Amino acid sequence: MYPEQPQPFQTPPPPDYLNQISPQTSTKKFFTPSPKLFAIIGGILVLLVIILSITVNAVAGGQRQPLQQLAARLSSTETVVNDAQQHLKSSQLRSLNSNLKIYLTNTNRDVAAPLLSAGVNTAKLSESVVAAESTTKLSETLENARLNVDYDRTYAREMAYRLDTILILMQKIYSSTNNSSLKTFLQSAYSNLEPTQKEFADFNAANG
Repeated sequence: MYPEQPQPFQTPPPPDYLNQISPQTSTKKFFTPSPKLFAIIGGILVLLVIILSITVNAVAGGQRQPLQQLAARLSSTETVVNDAQQHLKSSQLRSLNSNLKIYLTNTNRDVAAPLLSAGVNTAKLSESVVAAESTTKLSETLENARLNVDYDRTYAREMAYRLDTILILMQKIYSSTNNSSLKTFLQSAYSNLEPTQKEFADFNAANG
């Protein structure tokens, strides 16, 4: 037998030996500024601005619609009242209608400023609102009543109803607006129109 050979001395591995032999993983930064990233962020901001603008316009449009309705309804009602005067037989109704003509002439003139302060130009009303407030059907109803010799009673009934819708619309706008000049106008306009509406309703009830 051969004598045991001395084992060569082995140097111990360095402390970071395991780190040296382990696979290296590259670390990526979570947020790396780049032109593409800035373009994406810019696109998102533009989209948010567009959405916000559409939302604001929709809300503003919804708030302005009742104001446009009031202006269009007052204007179209004045046309009907002016045309009706020549066909009325009752002196009481003619006097009542004459007072209403004066009221509507003044109100249609005076409403322009407070509505403008609330963002509505009475000279540039929405075509859809004007069409919705058309009195074509009412005029046809009154013409049929005239041909059937029932004009006064029909006119009093229709006008009582129409003036009531104007009063309700005035109340709705008054309750929803913070515009002081518009509130002042509506309060006065309502107070002056309410007795007239009641007189038309009473005439219709008495002659119904």
